[in-house]
Amino acid sequence: MKWQKWAQDYGLFWIVTIVIISGWQWIVQKGFVPSFILPSPSQIYESFMANRRQLVAVHLPVTLEEVCIGFILSVAGGVALGVIMYVSKTAEKIFYPFLVISQTVPLVAISPIFMMWFGYTIWSKVAIIILTAIFPVVISTFDGLKAVDSAYQNLFRTMGAGPWVIFRKLHIPMALPSFLSGLKLSIVYCVTGATIGEWLGANAGLGYFSRRMSGYLQAGAVFSAVFLLSALGMILFLLVYAIEKSILKYRTKA
Repeated sequence: MKWQKWAQDYGLFWIVTIVIISGWQWIVQKGFVPSFILPSPSQIYESFMANRRQLVAVHLPVTLEEVCIGFILSVAGGVALGVIMYVSKTAEKIFYPFLVISQTVPLVAISPIFMMWFGYTIWSKVAIIILTAIFPVVISTFDGLKAVDSAYQNLFRTMGAGPWVIFRKLHIPMALPSFLSGLKLSIVYCVTGATIGEWLGANAGLGYFSRRMSGYLQAGAVFSAVFLLSALGMILFLLVYAIEKSILKYRTKA
C-alpha cells in the first residue's frame, strides 16, 4: 500500500524527470547545444565518477559542516528572536524591519564584508548562512505564536493557568506546525548560503569546487557539483520533513 501511495503521489514527477533527462541527452548528442555549454547527463555522470573522491571525501564534508553549524545557530537565534518579538511589542517594532531589510540586501554584495571580518575561515560562510536561513525561522516562530486563538487563551485563564503555563501548554504546541515549516525552508536556504559563501571565498567545499571548475571551463564537473548540492539539499529537507512528521504524529497521539 505504501508503494502504491508513493507511486500515486510522485509517479508523475519521476515520469516527467525521465522525459526531461532523455530529451536533454538527445539534444546534446545531436549537437543542438554544445557540450561545453550544457553537458549531457551521461557526461555529467562520467565527470562525477572521475572526481567523486574529491567531491564526496573532500568537498562535501566541508559544505555539510558549514550547513549544519549555520542551521543550528539559525534555529537557536531564530527561535529566541521570534519568542522575544512575540513577548515584546517594542522588540517586534525594532527587529521586524531589520529582518525584512536583511532579506533585501543581495548576498553577493554583503558577503565580501563577512570575508573581510572572518577571512576564509568557516565562520565567514556560517555568517552568510545565518543571514540567509534565520529569516524563515524567526517569522514562522513569531507567526505561529501569534496565530493562537484568543478563545483558547481565555479558556486557560478561566481554568487558572498562568502566563508560563499558557505559553508552554498552548502556544508552543499550536506554533509547532508553523515552526517546523520554517525549518524546512531554512535548511534549504542553508545550502544556498554555504554555496554562495564558498563561491566568493573558500579553500574547500562544493561551491569552491564548482567555481574552480568553471574557471577551467569544465562544465561537466560544474554540473556534477551542482547536482550533488541539489541532492544534499533534498536529503536534508527530507530529514527535517521526517522529523516534522514524527513530532506532529507524537503530538497527535499525546
